[in-house]
Amino acid sequence: MQEITNDLLKLAADGDMASFKKLYEASASFVYNVAFRVVGRHEDAQEVTQEVFLTAFHKLKEFRYQSSFKTWVYRVTVNQAINYAKKNVRQNQTMEYDENVNAVEVPSETRQKMDQEAREKLAQELLNQLNPDQRACIVLRNLEGLSYQQMAEALGININTVRTRLKRAREALMALGKEVTQNEV
Repeated sequence: MQEITNDLLKLAADGDMASFKKLYEASASFVYNVAFRVVGRHEDAQEVTQEVFLTAFHKLKEFRYQSSFKTWVYRVTVNQAINYAKKNVRQNQTMEYDENVNAVEVPSETRQKMDQEAREKLAQELLNQLNPDQRACIVLRNLEGLSYQQMAEALGININTVRTRLKRAREALMALGKEVTQNEV
């Protein structure tokens, strides 16, 4: 995410639409990526992103400058995404493979891309099986690289709660991974 100055934040908070547009352009892809990792679907991530910027537009006046804008928008995004995921629980879809697909000769570059896409889809399916609070912790720690303290600030929870959720999420992912492995054998 691009650096956002306090001056730009103050102008956007005062209703300057050009400044808010700059704020949006500087942080929209960041917000979308965080939302996508929590909700797991592009359409849902787009909706969450819209909600985040609606919230930002209305609540930016309340921003206290005690933390960075990035931390604040993390918190708003993760909270919006968790709430969205809780409201819109969807059945996880399983991938089905056609046994005849492997009979066709596929160039190695294409096969590598297909394998990578399959791994990413499987990872997202595993994440989708976690509850939204655990999923948010995994996303913030493993995909976004936040420290426990940053996660606690972003989620607005105690650092010990972060550790507990992360531990339970990892245990659940390990159990789910074993199920997938056993089903493939």
